[in-house]
Amino acid sequence: MELYAPLVHRWAVRAGLQSADAADLVQDVFITVYRELPHFKYDPQRSFRAWLKAVTLNLWRTKQRRAAALPLRDTEELPVADPAAAVWEQEYRAWLVARALKVMQTDFDPHVWQACWLTVVEGQAAEVVARQLGMSIGAVYAARCRVLARLREELAGLDL
Repeated sequence: MELYAPLVHRWAVRAGLQSADAADLVQDVFITVYRELPHFKYDPQRSFRAWLKAVTLNLWRTKQRRAAALPLRDTEELPVADPAAAVWEQEYRAWLVARALKVMQTDFDPHVWQACWLTVVEGQAAEVVARQLGMSIGAVYAARCRVLARLREELAGLDL
């Protein structure tokens, strides 16, 4: 819940739901996950997030059908475009990287972390960062390399 509820809520809002309706959908998604998780078999060729997204989309579509008061058989034949899919994917990737960075930050010395952040995220030159943090240019590059290597390690195997 702590890891995925904010993401599912964001997906729901991006799909056009009001915040309260999105919160309801999040609850429905996690009730479904709770019921189905004992039967869930992890497949390394597929991701948990893809399954969670499918659960979310299916519940969202069900809510849309009910809101439109259309019988289920009428909507099964209609192609359902998913305009939110690209937005959800982009949102997920940004959220996942930000979450990983936040978790990892405490694993590094503050100067190491700042050196990487300033050069990678803020785009500052290594020379400027070295002066600012009282480090050598080589130390700035080494810090950047260490943090990025750890980020790649943390995100390895995820569906990015």
